[in-house]
Amino acid sequence: MCQPPIIEYPCPPPLSDSLEELAAEEREALRQVNQKVAAASSLSQMVDFLFESTRSVFPCDRIALAFVEENGARARADHAVADYEPLLLKSGYVEDMAGSSLAEVIETGRPRIIGDLEAYLREHPRSRSTSLIVREGVRSSLTCPLSVDGRNVGLLFRSSRRPFAYDIHQVRLHMAVAERLGQAVEKAYRIRELEIATKGYFEMLGFVSHELKSPVASMVTDADVLAGGYLGELRTEQLRKVESIARKGKHLLGLVEEYLDLSRIEGGGVEPVRAKIGDLVREVIEPSLELFEEEVESRGMRLKRDYHGKPVAVVGDKELLRIVLTNLIGNAIKYGREHGEVIVGVGLDGADATISVWNEGPGFPESAKRKLFQRFSRVNTPELMKQKGTGVGLYTSWRIVQMHGGRIEAESKEGSWAKFTVRLPSKGES
Repeated sequence: MCQPPIIEYPCPPPLSDSLEELAAEEREALRQVNQKVAAASSLSQMVDFLFESTRSVFPCDRIALAFVEENGARARADHAVADYEPLLLKSGYVEDMAGSSLAEVIETGRPRIIGDLEAYLREHPRSRSTSLIVREGVRSSLTCPLSVDGRNVGLLFRSSRRPFAYDIHQVRLHMAVAERLGQAVEKAYRIRELEIATKGYFEMLGFVSHELKSPVASMVTDADVLAGGYLGELRTEQLRKVESIARKGKHLLGLVEEYLDLSRIEGGGVEPVRAKIGDLVREVIEPSLELFEEEVESRGMRLKRDYHGKPVAVVGDKELLRIVLTNLIGNAIKYGREHGEVIVGVGLDGADATISVWNEGPGFPESAKRKLFQRFSRVNTPELMKQKGTGVGLYTSWRIVQMHGGRIEAESKEGSWAKFTVRLPSKGES
């Protein structure tokens, strides 16, 4: 008698806790799943392990995961492994659940067997996933839900290249495996989705910042041209307005630069280009200080240099280290007291090359230290909150210093001064 191509079992009774009804080889396979699945560091590692450790007790040429998205509206294929090539239904494949027999698996929690995929495809010719899997040579499949805290969050597929390969015993064994996988799989999946979303966020941040940079820079240039009288003399009130536009534009340009730096680093697009920096002062610090000459003068501040007697050398990326210095010097000027003092120092401290930036100003309380190098975090004191800021610069600086195998430290006497010190592995004196 011909068997129907699709069988949806009522939820079978669980395997007994003693597992005595299983063959020794099946018990050993489940024991290995229990032992190893929690230690797997990725979804792909879990699926690969599952394929190798259980295929001896199952008819299995292919195993795969899929996850339910958009409140059950669609399923997204995740990692798959098989003993043949090529795989046509790959990771990332998405199909709507409406009209699919998978929707019932998710809704009811009942496993499903399709014993003859070719016959199923003839009955459901619009099923793209079935078409792909049949083209791979798969002829039967066993599917069960992955459940976490009573929610069916995904699907575990086991497939064979011969028809009618599965029966009720294999359904029960497959569900026992799925039960052990559920929570670990969802945890790994959510972590990966968070990483993908975070990366996408920073890519978007970088794109928007990049698109803003040119028009804002052009706006500032135009304002400076007008303020300089190159297109005709301005009345006093007009000049004040144009200078205000230039100041606001320069502030916005600084924010754009900070977000561009952050998006490059957080998006994983930055690796230090390590090279010998023979003289930190000449190659990193002085080029950074040049950017602030006008700002120091406009605020009536005194800039002092406290450099080591001989050139100090490190191995690192001087462009990235200039970002660190630009952030630290910019903060010292912005948050420092008007007509106050800023001291930039370079030296050696044991095996470390040190770069310090000290400013006379309100400083920060001891309790605020832990927040200084956190992303988007600002010190919430009245004096410091008077100045506009993003909480991005110090975090970016910390990340860059970490990339160089160094560390960054902060000291302060509240109401008097603040000092930031960068320590990098030194290559001694040139």
